[in-house]
Amino acid sequence: MIRSKDGVFYLETAHSSYLFHILPGGQPEHLHYGERLVRGTAEGESAVSDELLARLAEGLKEKQLYPSGNMVEYSAETGALCLENLCTELSSFGKGDIRDPFIELCFSDGSTTCDFVYENYMIRNGKRQPSEMPGALPEGDGGVQELTVWYRERETGLSLELRYAVFPETDVIVRSAVLQVPKDAGEPVIVRRLMSAQLDFHETGLRFTAFHGHWADEMNRFDTVVDAGRAVNDELRAGVSGSRSNPFVMISRADTTEEFGACVGINLIYSGNHYEALSADGFDKSRFLTGIQPAGFSFRLSPGESFETPEAVLCFSPEGFGGMSRAMHRFVRRHIVRGYWRDRERPVLLNSWEANYFRFDERGLIRQAKSARDLGIELFVLDDGWFGTRDDDRSSLGDWTENRKKLPGGLARLSEKLHAMGMQFGLWVEPEMISERSTLYAGHPEWAVRIPGRTHALGRNQMILDLTRSDVQVWLIDEMTRVFSEGQVDYVKWDMNRIFSDCFSSELDADRQGEFAHRYVLGLYRVLGELTERFPRVLFEGCASGGNRFDLGMLSFFPQIWGSDDTDAICRADIQRGYSYGYPLSAVGAHVSASPNHQTLNTAPMETRFAVAAFGCLGYECDPCDLSDEEREEIREQIAWYRDWREVFAGGELYRLPGDGMLIVSADRLRAAALLLCRESRPNRPFMQLKVRGLDEHLLYHVTSRRVPVRVRDFGSLVNTMSPIHVREGGMVQDLLSRFYKMPAEQEDQIVPGSALMACGVRLLPNYGGTGYGEGTRVFRSRDARLILFEACVDS
Repeated sequence: MIRSKDGVFYLETAHSSYLFHILPGGQPEHLHYGERLVRGTAEGESAVSDELLARLAEGLKEKQLYPSGNMVEYSAETGALCLENLCTELSSFGKGDIRDPFIELCFSDGSTTCDFVYENYMIRNGKRQPSEMPGALPEGDGGVQELTVWYRERETGLSLELRYAVFPETDVIVRSAVLQVPKDAGEPVIVRRLMSAQLDFHETGLRFTAFHGHWADEMNRFDTVVDAGRAVNDELRAGVSGSRSNPFVMISRADTTEEFGACVGINLIYSGNHYEALSADGFDKSRFLTGIQPAGFSFRLSPGESFETPEAVLCFSPEGFGGMSRAMHRFVRRHIVRGYWRDRERPVLLNSWEANYFRFDERGLIRQAKSARDLGIELFVLDDGWFGTRDDDRSSLGDWTENRKKLPGGLARLSEKLHAMGMQFGLWVEPEMISERSTLYAGHPEWAVRIPGRTHALGRNQMILDLTRSDVQVWLIDEMTRVFSEGQVDYVKWDMNRIFSDCFSSELDADRQGEFAHRYVLGLYRVLGELTERFPRVLFEGCASGGNRFDLGMLSFFPQIWGSDDTDAICRADIQRGYSYGYPLSAVGAHVSASPNHQTLNTAPMETRFAVAAFGCLGYECDPCDLSDEEREEIREQIAWYRDWREVFAGGELYRLPGDGMLIVSADRLRAAALLLCRESRPNRPFMQLKVRGLDEHLLYHVTSRRVPVRVRDFGSLVNTMSPIHVREGGMVQDLLSRFYKMPAEQEDQIVPGSALMACGVRLLPNYGGTGYGEGTRVFRSRDARLILFEACVDS
């Protein structure tokens, strides 16, 4: 809901209010963003009258009567108004506000002062879409409205448009800006910075939460309390949203917890260099900015031209980090992810990479696919190495024709055979890249991103195609259309395995090279938009060395993204927990891989690997032909179980439990699954209690667990305290006993009211503690996991 009266603007969602007003001098003063200022009526309608709106503005506006110290007064007409000590909706340098600015411009005479003042506004139902970038879709949230406020630069007549789209059901406000140069302007303007959103706070000491990492170690949570100075989360020159610093951040008070307290989650619908910063000043105020990275950025606008920012997503919850996450998840599922696969269950896949790397042939692939099909796997994905002379990572990117030594019948014959056996066919591509050793580079060296006449820095032995060029965009669209059509693909894994270096485009003038990074992203979006429209039923999964481009921009085209190249279950549990703060489980690709793990050489039980991967889009990444009969049976049972629970994992509400625990609750609250993970087993710790949230307090729940096999070899030489004969550890007798004799395994079986499960939890069967073992004892070693299940006891 949006209300406006006499220069006061009030935006409202189910649990939040946003309020600002226009000062007499035309400056927009920010008054509030957070908890609802006005409670609704019994019918749920807002109770904001014109009179109450005026009283809110009067009560919350800053009272500046005298200038303070050495601050700059805005103008003689506005008296004591000092912008440095004011919360505003936009900011710039030159008129006294010396904090981190919202906009920076350079005019033809070299001056940089900007002075934007209020001009007009409009409220409309629905929401406009950005012209060259993806934006949030209004469908699926009743009552979406958009407020547009226009400001005019006092001296030059430039127009600055601030947009606020309100999604009431998901507690989200989407912000963006458009700068327009008048047609009759005499000279161009250089944009040095234009943020997507500014959010000022009337307090300091806020906690700024960002998620940092690197390849195979993404989304580690870092908290910084900003009492003074500035905390920054950004990607400077990577060219992508990045595994170093994901664009999703949170702002909260120091006492906010997982379940309680105010929390704002902010994300950017953008896939390039980005900037998020929270700063605190000496006047008990804080400022947050998010948008395109200003370092190295410039954009020239000629008369009549405009520049549009990516959309920023603001989500507030009074129910802590967890409440914000669940609202953000609903928003992403409804308004970011789109198309055929938005609400559909994703197939269980087998990816060929860790089974084969570059060494494979058609016969071996078919053998693996048949073995996978017999396990219940639905989609076979052929990864890198199928094209050109691609026997390693040093050649052939750009030459998207089949290697006939590996695939004599090409992709078409492989695809036909897979479809004939009832499987879907998926294909790995890395379309944005070009190898120096390739036919494409020999014919079009100017298509590579590099500075002519200078030595180029490679990444993974490859360069990047210049997607700022329209001819490269057209070629790429046509080439991928041919590959996907001839291969009859059902799934595409779109990879991007390096960051940017030596950024330069021969298509841009020398004074426009600062536009390169942003124009690349726009070119990429054009390519992705065309291809996803041409292949609406193909399931696209994004990838960029794992999570190096995991953002809302890519999720606008690809309904899921590979979360990390690290498939170690314990590492992945941390990474996926990090993603869960801002992204739903249905957006994260997760695989069960071999043990020892290829990235860490750590070992983990099959059940642990499965339990962690189930909290994502489940896949497998191993050679099914090399599995033992015991492992095959275990995987077959896992997939059958997952199919029964897939809807819960894909569309349920996520709750992070203390420690490493995760809980997913179905939309109707009739089923739930909790992940328990043991990092380090200690003796004499038998007690385990599980307290959950999100269930129906009025229902009874049958509490069970997935039965995990316990084998004789799990006890090592300790088995000799029970065995009538001596069993040598690692010997044939132990192997035979492990194969044919199953030790008693615990099985939870309790019926508990939902109210009790959420108030105090359920006391689970005891862990093995060093003394005594029997049926009902949980063997819970380091790196073990359990899935505890809750199913409502309702009449059929």
